[in-house]
Amino acid sequence: MRVMVAGPVSCGKTTLCQRLAGLPLVSQKTQTIIQIGAAIDTPGEYLEGRWYWNRLISSSSEAGLMLLALDCGNRHYQLMAGLASMFNCPVAGLVTKADIGGAEEVEFVRKRLVLAGATPVFAVSALTGQGFETLTGYLETR
Repeated sequence: MRVMVAGPVSCGKTTLCQRLAGLPLVSQKTQTIIQIGAAIDTPGEYLEGRWYWNRLISSSSEAGLMLLALDCGNRHYQLMAGLASMFNCPVAGLVTKADIGGAEEVEFVRKRLVLAGATPVFAVSALTGQGFETLTGYLETR
């Protein structure tokens, strides 16, 4: 199944896609929508700038699942309540960079994702692999 990954700038989307595809983890800035393995990777600006939302909405029609990502290191980023309802596919949430956040930070971000309409929500770290067994198990059942 194809998954689309969306989230703000620097939340770890590309690294997550590389880990899912079994590729070496290479930090890079995504400039446009690209495919990495079975994942559609999107620039963070596409979620942050509402004028780009049409690109996310149309691209989500190519995916069987949207992974909406927020990282533990950014407590200030707000997602609109019910955001997930604008996509053409189910939306699950990802608390990324879980290795740098404690339980309180993970829970804080998880609540923001749930408010945006993402369910279920997984806490993962693409660098350490934390939470990936649970995430890939979920993806295999979709």
